[in-house]
Amino acid sequence: MGHVSGPFGVRGWVKIHVYTEAIDSLFDYPVWWLGREGSWKEYRRLDGEVHSKGPVALLEGVADRDATLALKGLQVAVPRSEMPEAEADSYYWNDLIGLKVVNLQGETLGTVDSLFETGANDVLRVLDGEVERLIPFVGHYVQDVDLKAGVVKVDWGVDY
Repeated sequence: MGHVSGPFGVRGWVKIHVYTEAIDSLFDYPVWWLGREGSWKEYRRLDGEVHSKGPVALLEGVADRDATLALKGLQVAVPRSEMPEAEADSYYWNDLIGLKVVNLQGETLGTVDSLFETGANDVLRVLDGEVERLIPFVGHYVQDVDLKAGVVKVDWGVDY
């Protein structure tokens, strides 16, 4: 959902860089998990607000600037069970990562490694060994997403 970008002030508040569409989405969840690579710790959010430089939060057990510096760079997550179901034709990025990408000719282009936002649209980063393909996640190129089959069908050539 985001990551801790650094301290905010000297009283234990953290700045959060969010990956969500709405800048204040994380405030819908009273408990956050902070960590990376399988090592996570639960934190209760005591307070939060959207500040001029983005969202900031006060977490239980984080009392000063030194404690916030130790959290810098950690990913911020919430349990999937607490998140609403994705709307029709909408997907959580996490659900797309690892899916096989196949074009309309049936050629495998690789697997979705990650996604990123450009402002105009989201982009699939598809890896096939050493080959990287950046495919805009828009209806013109993404023809179908089948989460059960684990496949994204795209109108994209192998030589693009």
